Amino acid sequence: MPSRILSGTVVSTKCDKTIVVEVSRKVMHPIYKKYIKRTKRYAAHDAENSCNVGDIVRIKEVKPISKRKTWMLAAAEQA
Repeated sequence: MPSRILSGTVVSTKCDKTIVVEVSRKVMHPIYKKYIKRTKRYAAHDAENSCNVGDIVRIKEVKPISKRKTWMLAAAEQA
């Protein structure tokens, strides 16, 4: 089964070798039929500490690295 790949924005780089990525998506409300924005934050492994806040990155799902980290940095674009 292929691993999931998500795209989002880096919102924190305070931890060593860890970045926090905020992924947003639009979901249709079941009653009002309007699109609402939902966001979720993922802790991802960044081995080289190469990302900065505001970068747009892609993360992929991997086996658990620690208690909160089950995602790894796949690709980064400098913003």
